[in-house]
Amino acid sequence: MNSPHSETTPAAGRKWFLWVSLLLALGTVALYWPITSHPFIEFDDQAYISDNPHVTGGLSFTNAVWAFTTSEQANWHPLTWISHQVDCTLFGVAPGRHHLVNLLFHVANTWLLFLFLQRATGARWRSALVAALFAWHPLHVESVAWAAERKDVLSTFFWLLTLLAYLRYARSVTASGRPNRRAVCAYGAALLCCAAGLMSKPMVVTLPFALLLLDLWPLNRMAGFPVEQAGASGCQPVSWRRLGLEKAPFFALAIAGSAATYLIQSGAGAVAGLPLAERLANAALAYSQYTAKMFWPADLAIVYPHPTHWPLGLTLVALTLLLIWSGMCVYQWRKLPFLAVGWFWFLGTLVPTIGIIQVGAQAMADRYTYIPSIGFFVAVTWGVTEYFSGRDGGKIILSLLAGAVLLGCLATTSCQIYLWRNSFALFRHAILATADNYVAENCLGKAYEKAGDSEDALKLYRLSVETESHFPYSQFNLAMLLLEKREKPEALKHLEVAAALEHRDPVIQYDLGVYFYQEASWTNCLICFSNSLRARPDFAAAQMFMGGTLAELGQPAEAVRHFREALRLDPDSTQSRTNLDRLLREHPELR
Repeated sequence: MNSPHSETTPAAGRKWFLWVSLLLALGTVALYWPITSHPFIEFDDQAYISDNPHVTGGLSFTNAVWAFTTSEQANWHPLTWISHQVDCTLFGVAPGRHHLVNLLFHVANTWLLFLFLQRATGARWRSALVAALFAWHPLHVESVAWAAERKDVLSTFFWLLTLLAYLRYARSVTASGRPNRRAVCAYGAALLCCAAGLMSKPMVVTLPFALLLLDLWPLNRMAGFPVEQAGASGCQPVSWRRLGLEKAPFFALAIAGSAATYLIQSGAGAVAGLPLAERLANAALAYSQYTAKMFWPADLAIVYPHPTHWPLGLTLVALTLLLIWSGMCVYQWRKLPFLAVGWFWFLGTLVPTIGIIQVGAQAMADRYTYIPSIGFFVAVTWGVTEYFSGRDGGKIILSLLAGAVLLGCLATTSCQIYLWRNSFALFRHAILATADNYVAENCLGKAYEKAGDSEDALKLYRLSVETESHFPYSQFNLAMLLLEKREKPEALKHLEVAAALEHRDPVIQYDLGVYFYQEASWTNCLICFSNSLRARPDFAAAQMFMGGTLAELGQPAEAVRHFREALRLDPDSTQSRTNLDRLLREHPELR
């Protein structure tokens, strides 16, 4: 492999860059093209796209306002919602087109990463190899092949644009630290892209820390902390005070994004109340498992359920290994700065999702590696190249090693993409690859139910409930299927458990309310529909049933108000209009 500072003519360099860019793009498109014929899966795709009227209605002023004001799915990511709305405007709800857009973002991200690394380091082949690993590693299949994970590829797109703008800014700052007009424009662009990234996925809160790492290497901007292998960035060292001041707006955005995300997720009940010791143990072991899967990506699954308890010995071993390797990176930071920067990029950018603040039922997730893996690939690629450089036959060994790794990635990723061809294959594999995967059992049951196989669906729902009785969605799905089979007593038991576990879920509360409505249990109806509307005020059907409940309870004025709101939300609702007309005939004074 060439030295980072190999001499080539500008024309030859541009030609080489274009050919490698074309190879990366065509290779990535060919590898991932099968996803353009895949359907949506039975996990989040319905909530994010196909069953969400604010998305399927396409991009409009009303839907855009909703995107910026909603906390649906326990997150605030308006640009992600808007990107799905644009897709529906252009393509309708055709899943293949939504997957194609994810693929195009992944190709763009690969190219932006390649561009940034080559400009910042001057190392052509190493930059190309990191970009290829990013494009073709099997851990990234989840972020690309899952339509609902648009937030991954979109937020990374803005993350990488931020890095390019920041590189331009850093090159424009003079030795005195005074930015010129060009630097001011680049800095403003970096801030805007950072804000856009935060509005795509909250994981971007770690971006300011990543910028500080880049100041160490390859930009070599930290005065008093020179490294032996600086990149080809052409940046001037500046004081720590200057570095802190220029990062302050980025940290302000990150703090605001973190606070908003925590408030939304805790308000939606998405933050799990696990003991701190278990959360720290999960973090240590998750780091170790991520590292292992980077090297050997076996038994990948869409869901890795949290076991709620980890063995102490295993946790201590994982923590010790992490501390030893981190210490070695710090010890060698001046001589081998890319090891420290790459490793701490990997550790730091995983912090929001590592489980210290436990959100959801998963212990870890492949999709969380989409940004962190960049640092890991940089550390490994630069480290291995440095080890073999200058040795006899080093270039040949490096070429063979790189070729073998990339071929292995292509083969493994192709197999992983094949698993995403439908919900049956995906969730069956998850059940086989993990233990006690109640989430996958529930999702596979939903796939069978939608295919008309209610018996297999019932078995899987029961299995999921037996595995984890505190998972509300398997309790709910089991209850609704039992209702279809007219097994009301057992159905009510599971429906009440689901509603108690997830009292903020508008659909669960609504369906329990409908059950009580049919049984004329008006007080219970009032509680359920109130809970549903508290979580989703624009739920037209809940507004209508709330109106009917209030009418039965002798509150016609309030009932009329809810019927009118139901009609405003759904003007085509014949039942709401009929109920309203009947109530107004009985109480003409309310007209």
